[in-house]
Amino acid sequence: MSFRESLTELPPLRPAARDLPADLRPGVDATPVPAPQLIAWSPAAAALLDLAGPPSEALLPVFAGNGTWPGAEPLATAYGGHQFGVWAGRLGDGRALLLGEHRNPRGEFWEVQLKGAGPTPYSRHADGRAVLRSSLREFLCSEAMAGLGIPTTRALALVASPLPVRRESMESAAVVTRLAPSFLRFGHFEWLAHLDRHDDLRALADAVIDRHFPALSAGPDRHARWLTEVVERTARLMAQWQCVGFCHGVMNTDNFSILGLTLDYGPFGVLDAFDAGHVCNHSDEAGRYAYDRQPGVGQWNCAQLLNACLPLLGEQNQAAVERATGILDRYGPAYARAAVDGWRAKLGLREARDEDPALINRFLTLLHRSRADFTLSFRRLAEVRAGDSSPDPGRDQIADPLGYDAWISDYRARLLGEASDDAERAARMQAVNPLYVLRNHLAQTAIERAEAGDFGYSQRLLTVLGRPFEAQAGAEDLAAEPPAELRQIAVSCSS
Repeated sequence: MSFRESLTELPPLRPAARDLPADLRPGVDATPVPAPQLIAWSPAAAALLDLAGPPSEALLPVFAGNGTWPGAEPLATAYGGHQFGVWAGRLGDGRALLLGEHRNPRGEFWEVQLKGAGPTPYSRHADGRAVLRSSLREFLCSEAMAGLGIPTTRALALVASPLPVRRESMESAAVVTRLAPSFLRFGHFEWLAHLDRHDDLRALADAVIDRHFPALSAGPDRHARWLTEVVERTARLMAQWQCVGFCHGVMNTDNFSILGLTLDYGPFGVLDAFDAGHVCNHSDEAGRYAYDRQPGVGQWNCAQLLNACLPLLGEQNQAAVERATGILDRYGPAYARAAVDGWRAKLGLREARDEDPALINRFLTLLHRSRADFTLSFRRLAEVRAGDSSPDPGRDQIADPLGYDAWISDYRARLLGEASDDAERAARMQAVNPLYVLRNHLAQTAIERAEAGDFGYSQRLLTVLGRPFEAQAGAEDLAAEPPAELRQIAVSCSS
């Protein structure tokens, strides 16, 4: 990557995570890596810190963990969590260092974190490293999700090193610089509850409300209103995942953000051929985190957060449980509203009607039975003309063409019923149905080329994914369906 017109100065950080008890945020220094090389940089993420880039060679050590960001006080945080539905005890930042936070001129706070910079007290005898393969996947997907308008942590920089790291095989090391308004997760609250540190639990909740939910600060029921907002944000996030075909792969409670962000990109995947039961993580042998189970898992995770926060909901346990149950009951309606609104927008339906869920589900069922391409099937629908009975562009992808014809007939009638204008509707549909998503075969190509020393493909992919709804000249290969042999790529938790 060229260092011409490069960044030569970083804004100072101030300490972060100050609202966690001091014994749960020990200071940790990064462990240097040899021969660091900048292989990816996100201008969009850099703009959040008001940075231009990429960084100069003099600043490269900072992003590798070999140097110090001005004002940084690196630390790791302790948290617990349920992993695959089972309480796992203390977990924590095993390979992530929180450097500090920056407040940009717009008043936004952004925490800066290095992932893969060496061991911490929570590494559990592991090396605290990340490898190029998984780091590049996280870098690309973080920024791709931002391009889709889905709440997410961000990726600023990716640095590679020839340092050998053993995973399923011997690989090379990498360090990702990540950004988020906060990296606090459900697990932080679960761990304080597990330790019976109720005063600390309350103090952390109050700090989160004051910083990130200021509209909820006033009133005696602030904790209940805050937890309701967290539950509903999580429900809406799950709906957004479903509508773009995103599969997280490891939806443990320690991987759920208290702000409703997509957090920790490990064995993720984006649907190619639509299989409602698709499991993107081959470590998930029981399919707990399959695509069609994600909304239910989101609700289950919210239940664990509410259980941890019972001390905030009342002195009498039974009353607190009843309040928590009432809050959790908000998840289903919030998810249903967000999901049907999202699917309705993808179909280009301007008005809300009672029969819409049935129309949506019939289309999804046709895609599932046909294993039709999820992303392109919705994109093609924008070409349908309401008053034209000729076969539509997606018919050839459907295994039940007669069933599809019946659906298209009802769909056209629905469009005519709201006097849909074809051109206006097509524009709306193209604004919510992406043409480009981070398919696994694209990520794999980026990895293979990066491992061979070619980083241009990764940067090209990053640029195109930053404008996923807009057809871009010369990017036809990035919109195409994967070759048949690459349609069912699954990745493991080591990713």
